[in-house]
Amino acid sequence: MAPAPAPDPRPLPHVRRAVVTGGAGFVGSHLCDRLRAAGTEVVCVDNLLTGSLDNLADRADDPGFTFRRHDVCEPFDVEGPVDLVVHLASPASPHDYARHPVETLRAGAHGTQHALELARRKGARFLLTSTSEVYGDPLVHPQPETYWGNVNPIGPRSQYDEAKRYAEALTTAYRTARGTDTVIVRLFNTYGPRMRPTDGRAVPAFITQALAGRPLTVAGDGGQTRSLCHVDDTVAGILAAAATGHPGPINLGNPAELTILELAHRIRDLCDSASPVEFVGRPGDDPARRRPDITLARTALGWQPAVDTDRGLAQTIDWFARRPVGARA
Repeated sequence: MAPAPAPDPRPLPHVRRAVVTGGAGFVGSHLCDRLRAAGTEVVCVDNLLTGSLDNLADRADDPGFTFRRHDVCEPFDVEGPVDLVVHLASPASPHDYARHPVETLRAGAHGTQHALELARRKGARFLLTSTSEVYGDPLVHPQPETYWGNVNPIGPRSQYDEAKRYAEALTTAYRTARGTDTVIVRLFNTYGPRMRPTDGRAVPAFITQALAGRPLTVAGDGGQTRSLCHVDDTVAGILAAAATGHPGPINLGNPAELTILELAHRIRDLCDSASPVEFVGRPGDDPARRRPDITLARTALGWQPAVDTDRGLAQTIDWFARRPVGARA
């Protein structure tokens, strides 16, 4: 299977040292790798609630990388200068934030404030990774940053949606009231290697089912849409936003929209699998449509996704296929 294009490890101007909260997670670990490839010293802060040290295996003997096991919902500090703080720490999959609703809300509230305080003390740029979930089940399509969203504040997804909405408000308050240099990015449906097979998201679920020859469980009639963005593209967008002075929010996603049923069929074909499709109940408040308007990312950051979806899915399938069978369950 063809790999996705190799990331560009260009140095980041003025970012000699970065702190990444949630750096042992799926997106966070890829970000740590890209920062190190660019020559930036990295301090990763993670309590491993949903992250894994396996994601940081390549950093084990890296003198420019430091791992600190700590819950960012509790105050923390980092010795020495810091140029960039990226706040990724939060359960981010439906299964995770359903299991950890209070922890998810605290990561968006207390965790965001402690990370902002670190950036304020250090005079560092602060980047909040928010989510397309702030748009809820959108009434505007595609979703521009100016859309305020359609979110149920007491629904089954509210712990994640409202945690990120609060984190955006708090980040904005630190920028306007305390002069902290901040930027907000909203991530759309990131996928790629290091996703956890049981995290409840469609891509790892369909891949593990197809590789095992089990039925592909499609929620509802499969007509709801998503816009998949490969993790390499997501990380490139995060770094582009960090390198500018733009405050955001900025959508980072792939405007190539496809239905969940189309995704299931595409993954089944790429896996050369005979798995049947099985329709199951659709979760409450599951968004019917998801597609980013990335006009701002293109104009302000010069960024747009570069990884073809089939190529990115093939790379992700290959990563899952090379894992031990027990690790794919």
